[in-house]
Amino acid sequence: MKILSHALVLMVLASPIPALASSSAPATAKAATAKLATATFAGGCFWCVETAFEGKPGVKSVVSGYTSGFKLDPTYEEVSSGSTGHAESVQITYDPRKISYANLLDIFWHNIDPTQGDGQFCDHGTQYRSGIYYADEAQKIAAEASKRAIAEKLQRPVVTEIVIATRFYPAEDYHQDFWKKSPVRYWSYRKGCGRDARLKELWGKAPDTAH
Repeated sequence: MKILSHALVLMVLASPIPALASSSAPATAKAATAKLATATFAGGCFWCVETAFEGKPGVKSVVSGYTSGFKLDPTYEEVSSGSTGHAESVQITYDPRKISYANLLDIFWHNIDPTQGDGQFCDHGTQYRSGIYYADEAQKIAAEASKRAIAEKLQRPVVTEIVIATRFYPAEDYHQDFWKKSPVRYWSYRKGCGRDARLKELWGKAPDTAH
């Protein structure tokens, strides 16, 4: 929230209708907050999916975590074992006035291999599956339409699941912004997993990621 200058504060206090000035500020702040939305995607290693959305105009935050499983409060070790039903995923908080859900879907598709059914790239297992987890009917319709368009474009079956969003569990702190905390390990993993090479093969160019 913008901090008022000392001079402006004095002007507000001197206003003949202070009640109107003071009552409008909370309403404005509430309206701005209400316009934020969330989107949840899974595309293999959440370190890499996170960087696909970081820094994009309108994206307020990207959190790595776990979703679409059956165990409460899963740990990374449990999820990575494939025993909890969760997928490594990211939850994005965004401003729909600056970036649409359709835009987010486009970024998502071009950062995964939607034709791979046993995981993503070098990571295999259901915990690395690709998925779109919709928050409402509008997101569901948009996701399903985009999936059909991608299948037509690639001329191959798209196996990415589209299911209703369930509880999202943020991953442990050391996983958040991992590309910043451990860039050498991050880029070594990403290259070694063949992610960008496969994405270029599928989409004709390497993805535009945070770096």
